[in-house]
Amino acid sequence: MPIELQIFTLNFKENLKNEPIFEIIARSAAEINVDAYVIGGYVRDLILNRPNKDIDIVCVGSGIELAEKVAKNVEKNDENSNVYVSFFKNFGTAQIKAGETEVEFVGARRESYRSESRKPLVEDGTLEDDQNRRDFTINAMGISLNLKNYGQLVDPFGGVEDTKSKLIRTPLEPEITFSDDPLRMMRAVRFASQLGFDIDGKTFDAISAMKDRISIVSQERITDELNKIVLSKTPSYGFKLLYYTGLLQIIFPEFCELQGVETQDGKGHKDNFYHTLQVLDNVAVRSNDLWLRWAAILHDIAKPATKRFHPKIGWSFHGHEELGGKMTPVIFRKLKMPLDGKMRMVKKLVRLHLRPIALAKESITDSALRRLLYEAGEDLEYLMILCRADITSKDPNKVRKYLANFDKVEELLIELEEKDKLRNFQPVITGEIIMEVFDLTPSKEVGTIKLALREAVLEGIIPNEFELSFDYVLKEGEKLNLKPVKSKEEIKHILETPKLEDKE
Repeated sequence: MPIELQIFTLNFKENLKNEPIFEIIARSAAEINVDAYVIGGYVRDLILNRPNKDIDIVCVGSGIELAEKVAKNVEKNDENSNVYVSFFKNFGTAQIKAGETEVEFVGARRESYRSESRKPLVEDGTLEDDQNRRDFTINAMGISLNLKNYGQLVDPFGGVEDTKSKLIRTPLEPEITFSDDPLRMMRAVRFASQLGFDIDGKTFDAISAMKDRISIVSQERITDELNKIVLSKTPSYGFKLLYYTGLLQIIFPEFCELQGVETQDGKGHKDNFYHTLQVLDNVAVRSNDLWLRWAAILHDIAKPATKRFHPKIGWSFHGHEELGGKMTPVIFRKLKMPLDGKMRMVKKLVRLHLRPIALAKESITDSALRRLLYEAGEDLEYLMILCRADITSKDPNKVRKYLANFDKVEELLIELEEKDKLRNFQPVITGEIIMEVFDLTPSKEVGTIKLALREAVLEGIIPNEFELSFDYVLKEGEKLNLKPVKSKEEIKHILETPKLEDKE
């Protein structure tokens, strides 16, 4: 759905009343005799009628000195206000946090760049210099906070008109803008994806021509922009822009390998690149979770490596879910994303994404449901969202059939979970208890008994209860010629004391 624009007159005096801090900044700037302007994203979002609590102030003078004066005046204005000021003297910036509002102050700057680096040489400058260095016209607009012309818009590059036209365009020649800071190529795509804007043709061509310069940008900064694209309302739009500019082939080549359709003997397969983007959009409708969206991006990532043609059955991708799970941490590491529980969740979802689909196709056994409950654990809801999103057929009857089958699978999972309590289940007989029973140290035998007990519970041979589980452990120990040294009653006594818990 397109963003509805709310275009204001060239004077924003009334609109600035929504943030009382603007009047304090204006008064503070007058007291130290500097000119100050609110600039960038806040102005853009004010025009777009989008919420934004991050305010950038540029002053023709010292940003740090202005921030100090503003902080003092905020406290004078309200003794109970909680004002936090941070100074970054190496960068000539300061930040004030007052409630939910964050205001960053910087002096107007002029920047110049060297070809091998995106770190600029910075000098004091004028407002015009500062606006010239901005990335896009929609981010180069400023509103005066000076008493003589308070609220007046300063828009030297036609940012208001580009906002009306929904256009991403650079204030200077795009080759200059992108050569100075290649990350702006990613930012162009990110803003287009977030706002639903087009990229100006000249700007788009410059990105395509200069795409290789993205290599001087740190992976962390690239991934930060990529994640913002992933989190946009229709992320596929951003990925298509990255692909058609050639940036995606540089920053995420594994994903580009999904693109294309191969045909043999008149048999072709679907284009997994566009399928994956549709799955991503489908997930985005249901969830704003960044990592669930990454699971959508990676769910078929191993299809190129597992693609095989069989004359009788056509194309297959056997094992792509398992290989995709193995590829997940490699890709996360390469993109400098966290290798923590979030990555493990994505890996799990990639590995399991076919499991509910297989259950929906065949007669469902309690054993198969138990295993899905056990392996998916607390991520079961996310897994089902991903599986539903994976149905991208153009045949509405097929889609309805699959979704109805998923409804059935979910109903059965809920019933079984209520009965067996298997979500995130741990066997009541742990490895530590097995060692106590047979007087063992950590060993292969302990692992063998643990595995047999788990399989017995998942297969429904025994419930996950102490009495029957203990008897089953004794039988498995007997197969390994192990003799118990503690009885069921002794183990119960141990469980009721903190001794065994201390060991764990």
